[in-house]
Amino acid sequence: MFVISAREAIADLLAAKPGGVVFGRSTTALHYIFSRALAKTWGAGDEVVVSRLDHDANVRPWVQAAQAAGATVRWIDFDPDTAELGLDHVAAAVSQRTKLVAVTGASNLIGTRPDIAAIAEVVHAQGALLSVDGVHLTPHASIDVGALGADFYTCSPYKFLGPHCGALVADPALLETIQVDKLLPATNNVPERFEFGTLPYELLSGVTAAVDFLAGLDRAAAGTRRERLVASLRAAAAHEDSLREQIEDGLAELPGVAIRSRAGSRTPTLLVTFADRDATDAYRFLATKNINAPAGNFYALEPSRHLGLGDAGGLRIGLAPYNTIGEADRLLAALGEFVTG
Repeated sequence: MFVISAREAIADLLAAKPGGVVFGRSTTALHYIFSRALAKTWGAGDEVVVSRLDHDANVRPWVQAAQAAGATVRWIDFDPDTAELGLDHVAAAVSQRTKLVAVTGASNLIGTRPDIAAIAEVVHAQGALLSVDGVHLTPHASIDVGALGADFYTCSPYKFLGPHCGALVADPALLETIQVDKLLPATNNVPERFEFGTLPYELLSGVTAAVDFLAGLDRAAAGTRRERLVASLRAAAAHEDSLREQIEDGLAELPGVAIRSRAGSRTPTLLVTFADRDATDAYRFLATKNINAPAGNFYALEPSRHLGLGDAGGLRIGLAPYNTIGEADRLLAALGEFVTG
């Protein structure tokens, strides 16, 4: 019952089919499972395309699987000045030899939200599959996987107030075509064939609870759980965006502060660097003020390097539905003290 309820909850969250919801230890683990399974059909002359904008969980599993199969790896770049990943970047990387394209729904480092629906059209026109890492996007937007055009969409419930595990959604008919190494007595039914061993029922119960909590963020919302989720997540996004704009305006007044999150469409995530100070020092200073804004690359090695930041990354300011105007003011005051102190 816990498993069925959790599949239904994720399906409502993402406008997917419960029979196409696969649970795993993490998004990283799920990408390894599916990359290895899909790579069984790849070979010399085939191409797999990954993005410079992505968390490494949606890069390395595909790169390693392609290399093991003898397939060619190609890269989608993004503009480091604007932080935009456009259709021209995608079109330059894909061809009729492309088997799969992996791209993020939103960058966990700088917040950039590529136009996934438009990217899906370009990818599918070449006959390729599209894998979308929705870990960072899902907590900040109302998602309809079908409208996005994603063949595979992954997310991590712990990013939206749930437990540590991963979920992948796909059309059950597509999952039926994918064979995976598994134990002989284990079922071959979809989606269970991709879930190794006994699922953690306590975590899945937490997944359902987290989705139900999200559906109740907008207390005025009514209707089905899916309808309440759409209303609540839209309300949360509006709240988060207003705080992001407040912080962006404040940061623009601080000397020596560079905002690397510049895309026109972005999540409430700001990557900040300093002209003559280390981002780690800013993180430590903010911690003394009981403000949690960590520094690093957050496993987003490719975007950090593409931005010219090496593996150091920067200070990441992330917002959630529970953050307040007062907290944004307190953050800006503390950063002002840091850069002028």
